Formats: sequence, structure tokens, C-alpha cells
Amino acid sequence: MSITKKILDSFSIRDTLNPKVWENPEDPKKAILKDKVQKALLRIAEEFIDDLGDDIFVEDIYLMGSLANYNWSEYSDFDLHVIVDMERYGKEKELYVELFDLKKKLFNSKHDIKIYGYDVELYAQGSTDEHHSDGVYSIMDNEWIHRPTKTHLKLNMDVLKKKIDSWTSKIDDTIEDAKSSGNVESLKKLKDKLKDYRQSGLNKEGEFSYENLVFKYLRRSGYIGKLFDEKTKIKDKELSIERKLEESI
Repeated sequence: MSITKKILDSFSIRDTLNPKVWENPEDPKKAILKDKVQKALLRIAEEFIDDLGDDIFVEDIYLMGSLANYNWSEYSDFDLHVIVDMERYGKEKELYVELFDLKKKLFNSKHDIKIYGYDVELYAQGSTDEHHSDGVYSIMDNEWIHRPTKTHLKLNMDVLKKKIDSWTSKIDDTIEDAKSSGNVESLKKLKDKLKDYRQSGLNKEGEFSYENLVFKYLRRSGYIGKLFDEKTKIKDKELSIERKLEESI
């Protein structure tokens, strides 16, 4: 099976929630996290909260994403969102948003945590921030905030493939141009454009929008990684040249 077909197949809807993660996975009205999973996620979240600092106002800890829904696959991970009352920071709110985002990146890059083979990704999210996940589960209260519903996903695979091909071509062409010019600005612009593209799909049709599925494909196939890696390579090369020039003076 090709990697493309493998990823596209992973977008299918399952008959039940993930049985490794949930008790009564066939019925979301009765489904609760398995005890070992819930306790492990709490411990991991507490470690992350310690990293965020003593002045954080935690309201809840949510499990979101495909492992709280019917679209789980081998590419899934535990999306663990620490819900923070950002409004308490007043005028310093934006500063704390940036700080928590930086700490999230540092925590996720520093740790390689898995539960039953699935990665655990931590986020700090404002309590008033919009989300687009159908399934939302409170780790602290061990109950559903929003139960997922099993949908019949009607995808036109030809349309999806055309959109994917368009973006992979854009990424390949932009990387080649950036390599030739040594300029990372085009890579930054494409990254921002892709982010906006995904967000527009989430806003319109949620997590099963074509835009979000294209983004997931690009991430799972390594294309987004290529974009980031090339930006880092070019910047490192640029800085190395500048360093050599400084040393020669």
C-alpha cells in the first residue's frame, strides 16, 4: 500500500471509539476513559502545568481530537488541552498567550510521551477560545463535555487528491525557489497561507473539511516538516556565512 493511500484511508470513520482508550467504546453515552489512561493523562498534564508556572489559572483539562472521536487511526495522538482562564491576566493576556505557546513548544519537543503507541501533545488553551473538535472530554471530571456523533463522511476523493496535489506542488516549488535564492520569506508566507487555509476550512465545515484533511495529509506525509526543515537549513546557512564574515574582519 502506498503512503498516499494509507493516509487517505486513515480519514475514514470507525464503527466505535478507540477500544484501547475507552470503556464501552461502542456507545458514547456510556463511554468513559479507561482508568489507566485517565490517570496517565492527568499526570502528564500536571507535569505540563508545572512547566507553565505557579500563576496559571487552570479550569479543566480536555481530551480532544480524533482519539475523542470516531476518526481515530494509527496517525492519531492524544490532544491534551489545559484550559486556562486567560482573562485573569488582564492587560498582560497577550504576553501570557505567547509565553504559554512557547512553553508548549518546548515541552512537546523535550518530551516523547506515548500511551499505547500514541503520542501525547500538550496545549494551553484559553477558556473562551473557539475549538472545532466534535468530541471533548474532561480529564479532571472524567466525563464528556461534548459527546461525539458518528457521521457518514462523504468525501469526493478526486477533489481531495487534487487539492493535495496542488499544495504538495506549491511546497515543492517554494522549497526549490528558496534553495536557489537563499531567502526564507517565501517559506514563511506559504506556511502562513497554509495555516489560514486550514483555519478557513475549520471555521466553515469543522474538522472534516477538505482544507483540514489536506493539512492532515501534509502533516502525516512529512510535507509540513519539509517546509519547516528547509526554513531552518537556509537560516542556519545564512547565519554561518555571517559568522564567517565577522570572523574574517
